[in-house]
Amino acid sequence: MSQTVDRALRILPLLAEGPANLEQVAARLGVHKSTALRLLRTLHEHGMVYRQQDQRYRLGTRLFALAQQAAENLDVREIAHPHLAALNERCGHTVHLAVYEDGEVLYIDKVESRYPVRMYSRIGKPVAITVAAVAKLLLADLPEPERRAVAERLDYPAYTARSTPNAAAYLDELATVREQGWATDFGGHEESINCIGAPVRGTDGRTVAACSVSAPNVVVGTSELLELLPLLRRTADAISAEYSGTTPPPAQKAKP
Repeated sequence: MSQTVDRALRILPLLAEGPANLEQVAARLGVHKSTALRLLRTLHEHGMVYRQQDQRYRLGTRLFALAQQAAENLDVREIAHPHLAALNERCGHTVHLAVYEDGEVLYIDKVESRYPVRMYSRIGKPVAITVAAVAKLLLADLPEPERRAVAERLDYPAYTARSTPNAAAYLDELATVREQGWATDFGGHEESINCIGAPVRGTDGRTVAACSVSAPNVVVGTSELLELLPLLRRTADAISAEYSGTTPPPAQKAKP
């Protein structure tokens, strides 16, 4: 990286701490004021910094617009799919990715089990929001007032004897999920299907999606499924890191 580009980029995190004047910028960079001024003027011309009336500089609106545009163009499904496929290859069970949109939790990706007993879930289909592991993860991360409001307006179908019965029980379960960072559905929707889930997080730490591993109990019991939780959580963490840009894409996904 050229010295000029390096110095210009070092100005941005400095101004992220708050407005700074020319002398402060020059001192932080260890350069003459004339050099700092040239850098600031160039960044100002591109809307990356803004000079206030008090002659101090702050981050410019163009920078925020670019960040917002980049965030909107991120496709979590595209990023997640190779990780999900690798997870499926290792464990053999059905793997899902889901998001929360407009009051529903929707599957946006699925990798089928290698076993002959298959799940009837479909991409684009809403999940059973009061019992599904992915739904619990996504709703558990909502702010408390919104979480409570959503829980209180939901219906609570008795899919099985293990289904969540009411809003109070659901809120208790979401609190547990929020604390432990993972979720389960052990026969809550279909008595024969068990599921574990983990969150995919964005740059701000908020849950942007949830991935899960599901299997019929004739194939694997709950204790055996829970043994896959570390692998699932590492997969979710790898997706989160790539989605948020905190690490480069790993050469080999979902190591056990």
